[in-house]
Amino acid sequence: MTVVSPTPAGPRWLYLHGFASGPRSAKGVALAEHYARQGIHLERLDLRQPSLEHLRLSAMMRTVRDAIGGEKDRAIVFGSSLGGLTACRVAEEDPRVCALVLLAPALRASEQMRRNVGEQNLRRWRETGWLETQDYAEKRLARVHFGLMDDLDTIEARSGGWPDVRVPTLLIHGRRDTTTQLHYSREWAHGRRHVRLIEVDDGHELVESLGRIAAEADDFLRPLLGTPAAP
Repeated sequence: MTVVSPTPAGPRWLYLHGFASGPRSAKGVALAEHYARQGIHLERLDLRQPSLEHLRLSAMMRTVRDAIGGEKDRAIVFGSSLGGLTACRVAEEDPRVCALVLLAPALRASEQMRRNVGEQNLRRWRETGWLETQDYAEKRLARVHFGLMDDLDTIEARSGGWPDVRVPTLLIHGRRDTTTQLHYSREWAHGRRHVRLIEVDDGHELVESLGRIAAEADDFLRPLLGTPAAP
């Protein structure tokens, strides 16, 4: 079903992958193929910036801002997990972002990461400077420098920990997610009339909900683009 007919003056479509993932993540590829069938290029950015070892949210945000283009360009941004937080942080500062589709976003990422890592491992990470983690993109063990935590803390301190997003936002989160917990998305969406939260029976990867995600994103974005529903 054709949903959108892009025009040269239309917004760019960007997909932001999550922590230790990459542009060829299952969700990114599936959504890119879904929109390619409609004539829309969903650009999957590489957010391993400046590298996975020295990952910084601030560098991820710069990558997104550069990808949007010039001053008069606009973007619709999809973001998964840490990519979802990146999308939020760019949107709160950059008026070129006109809509967000967030998939299990890592809201209050510093707090959630500390919980996931655990007190003992967090202390070791701080003392040694390095945390061993799984690199899902390259399917190997990797390490990440503690500077990521310092960078997250600095950025999240700017707005009391919660992104101040004002653009229309679709947020899809799994009830069985143990990585980025659902209650953070519920708390952030509460009272924000421009945020639509959809809960699905799925885990963090949302691989069981790819069809639902594509359908909900189509419905959400159609009125924003002024495109009538196809028969």
